[in-house]
Amino acid sequence: MKFLRPTLLTLACLAALPCAASDLPSLGDASSAIISPQQEHQLGRAWLGLLRAQVSQLSDPQLKEFVETSVYRLTETSELQDRRLEFVLLDSPQINAFAAPGGIIGVNGGLFLYAQTEAEYASVMAHELAHLSQRHFARGLEAQQRMQVPVMAAMLAGIVAAAAGAGDLGIAAIASTQAAAIQEQRRFSRQNEQEADRIGLVNLEKAGYNPRAMPSMFERLMRQYRYDRLPPEFLLTHPVSESRIADTRNRAEQYPAGGTQDSLRYQLMRARVQLNYEDTPGLAAKRFRSMLEENPKLDAARYGLALAQLKSGQYKQAGDSLQALLQGAPDDATYNLAQIELDMAASRLSQAQERLKRLLGLYPRNYPLRQAQINLLMKQGRPQDAGRALDALLKDRQKDPDIWYQVAEVRGLTGNTIGLHQARAEYFALVGDYDQAIEQLDFAKRRASNNFQLASRIDARQRELMEDKRLIEQMLR
Repeated sequence: MKFLRPTLLTLACLAALPCAASDLPSLGDASSAIISPQQEHQLGRAWLGLLRAQVSQLSDPQLKEFVETSVYRLTETSELQDRRLEFVLLDSPQINAFAAPGGIIGVNGGLFLYAQTEAEYASVMAHELAHLSQRHFARGLEAQQRMQVPVMAAMLAGIVAAAAGAGDLGIAAIASTQAAAIQEQRRFSRQNEQEADRIGLVNLEKAGYNPRAMPSMFERLMRQYRYDRLPPEFLLTHPVSESRIADTRNRAEQYPAGGTQDSLRYQLMRARVQLNYEDTPGLAAKRFRSMLEENPKLDAARYGLALAQLKSGQYKQAGDSLQALLQGAPDDATYNLAQIELDMAASRLSQAQERLKRLLGLYPRNYPLRQAQINLLMKQGRPQDAGRALDALLKDRQKDPDIWYQVAEVRGLTGNTIGLHQARAEYFALVGDYDQAIEQLDFAKRRASNNFQLASRIDARQRELMEDKRLIEQMLR
């Protein structure tokens, strides 16, 4: 499957007029007259649903939590006003990150492979947040007033077609909707990149990161892919030149030296991604062992080795590797989650339960721990308890299709057929399939015909989804 075509994504999300770095659009400015923040929000969610339905994603709770918490840390010091963000983690080893209208933040798994430190990773995310804070999508419409919202919506739909593997079909869809504006948009996008660099550097420093990480990453990527005929997506959507690197370096060096450069937690997440994209667990284990031979104190490499050993069924060796880590950090959630996974794989369910109980006492709102608890309850044959745990998790993650998918499965196992159809409806709505969502609520209403209050609630939700579908179809016409 092909992932987001970089040139298409650039046209959709980075097109805009040049504007001052500190000049935020207001609700009454020209760009808001063309497309309001609420329209951007609706369009972004519609596009996200299409994307989720057709492009493979990473469902790793630890990676999802890291991306979410790290980006929200950056938003606290950013110029972003509307912080209703949604995240999508794409299962692609290529480096890429993007910001789509209405607060959609996308990250390829490959970003963790290429960004060698947390500060480098944060520099990319700060840059993408700057595109959102400056409303570059709306300002692109301001620059091209002849391009109304349906035209841009059609272009976003074309991006999804390309991402889903339609390739030339997706490109043709976009070309047919805005061919006359492409040349001018490309001219503006370069200025958007410069503005996003400047604002991103300010945000990095305010958030406590080392701003010098941004030019360092750009410079390394340019050296690595200087002679490649087809560079990675990130360099196509964010062209790197000598002048751009010099500009960001000069600006970064105006800040005092210091700030966070890296963290163990980021390196642990990198190890998870590295294992995911290794050909076999054995090759991953070999590489992590080599890293440990060079530096026996490299905990991230030991953690990666433990995961590789676990994945290849070497439970004793994995336990030995984890024990060395847990001795130094007995309350670390990441290490304990690996041990819980190991205990579950080795059918030591009571030990996994005791460890989970202790860790949840320390970190009661931790999403990966709560997910591990649900997995354990299912493995113990306790779907009723798993259902209650999922209902509690839904209060914090109502827009997560992975959770709704699990809820549907558990409700089916417990005989809650009405709840099964309701959960399926929410899942399908989140992945952009409103016809299926509405149909599932039809099934639920039929079964709830003897319960007036429940049937009324289902009917009300169905009307909401029908209105959402109508609005989206209107925007995409």
